Amino acid sequence: MTLTRAVLCFCLVAILVSCSDKPRPADSLGEAYVGPGTLNLRQELALKSAISATVNHGDKLSIVEVRHRLVKVRTERGVEGWTDMRQLLTPDQMAALRDMAQNASHFQSEGQAIVFESLNMHTEPSRTSPSFGQIPENAKVDVLAHKLTPRVQHDDALMPIAVKPAPIRKKPKPKATQTKVGPPPRPPAPKLPSNWLALSMPNPEPAPAPTSAVAPAPATPPVEVPMDDWNLVRTHDGKVGWVLTRPLSMAIPDEVAQYAEGHRITSYFPLGQVNDDGSVKNNWLWTTIIKGGKPYEFDSFRVFVWSLKHHRYETAYIERNVVGHYPVRVANTGAEPSFSVVVEGVDGHQYRKTYSFDSYRIHMVNRELYDPEAKTDARKLATNGNASEQSAAKVSWYAKLKDRVHRFLR
Repeated sequence: MTLTRAVLCFCLVAILVSCSDKPRPADSLGEAYVGPGTLNLRQELALKSAISATVNHGDKLSIVEVRHRLVKVRTERGVEGWTDMRQLLTPDQMAALRDMAQNASHFQSEGQAIVFESLNMHTEPSRTSPSFGQIPENAKVDVLAHKLTPRVQHDDALMPIAVKPAPIRKKPKPKATQTKVGPPPRPPAPKLPSNWLALSMPNPEPAPAPTSAVAPAPATPPVEVPMDDWNLVRTHDGKVGWVLTRPLSMAIPDEVAQYAEGHRITSYFPLGQVNDDGSVKNNWLWTTIIKGGKPYEFDSFRVFVWSLKHHRYETAYIERNVVGHYPVRVANTGAEPSFSVVVEGVDGHQYRKTYSFDSYRIHMVNRELYDPEAKTDARKLATNGNASEQSAAKVSWYAKLKDRVHRFLR
C-alpha cells in the first residue's frame, strides 16, 4: 500500500509540473558580454521602464531577441531584460580586450599622467566604443601608446527615446455616385497653309559661334574631418583601456615642466641623479609636441640637467622639428646613462637614434633603421632598463670603451 501511494504522489507531482503556467524560456540566439562597467537591463523597450537587473563588465549574457539595435538578453541567473546592442561585446571582442590587457601589463611606460577630470576607459579609441571603467579625478595612470582617430558623434543614451505612434488616418468617405459622361467629340483638323511646301524645306545650318576659353570650375576643397587624440593607459590596479588625451597631463615635476613653453609633454624619463649639498635632483629627458591632432607622438626632445653652479635646471641638449614615435628607451645602468628615440628621416623611413649621456655632454652613438611592425614586441619588455640595456649592449661601443677607461683609471 505504501508503494502504491508513493507512485500516486509522484504521478500527481508530474502532472502539476506539466500543467504549470510558467512559459518555457526562449532559445538563445547567441552570446555577448557586458561592455560598460555597469549596465542596467530594462523590463520593457521604453527608456523609463523598470530595471530588471544590473550587470557588470565582462558578465556573460545570452541573446534571446533582437529588435533593430535593441536586444533582449538573459543573465546566467535567468533574469531577462532589454539593452542597447552597442553596449555589448562579441566573444571575439571580449577575447581581444583580455589579450590587450594581458599584453599591455608588460608594456613599458612613457611616463605617468595625472587625470584632471573623471575619465571613461574605452575598449577601443572611439567615443562610441563601450566604456568599461572610470578613472577618478587626480588619479595617476601609465601612458603606454597613442593613436589618432576620426571623431564620431557619440550617443550617451543606453536606451532609445520612445517614438510616438503615428496618428491613425481616417478613411475618406465615399463620394456620391454620379453618372459618368464621356469626353466630347474631337474637333475637325485644320486646313494646310498655302505655303506648306516652303515650310517643309530644311533650314540652313547656322554658323558656329566663336569659341571662347571657359574658366574651369574651382575645385571643391576637401572636407576636414575632426580628429581625436587617444592614449592607451594602465591604472594602478592593472586595468588597461583607451582614454581621450585632452584631460591628461604628464606628472613631471613643476620645476621642470615650467620650461614646456605651452607645448604638450608626451613622455619623460629620469637620466641619473645629482647630489647638490644633500639635495638629490634627477636629470630628465622629455618629448613634447606643439599641437595635438598629429599621427606621431612628439616633434621635439630635450635633456635637462641640474646645474651645481647655478642650482637650477638647464638644457643640455635639444632637437626640434622632428617627427618622433613611441617607444622612447632609457638605460640608467653602467658608467653613464643612455637613451634612444625613434624619428623619421628625410627618406620617410623611421630610425632609432641612440645617445650617450656623460655628465653634461650628449653624443649620438648609433643610428639604425627601425621597423614599426616590431614596435609591439619591443614594448613588451618589463622595464625601461631592460629594453634599453639590450639596445645599448648592441650599439654603444663608445660607451663600452669609456666604461673600461673609467675602470682602469680608478
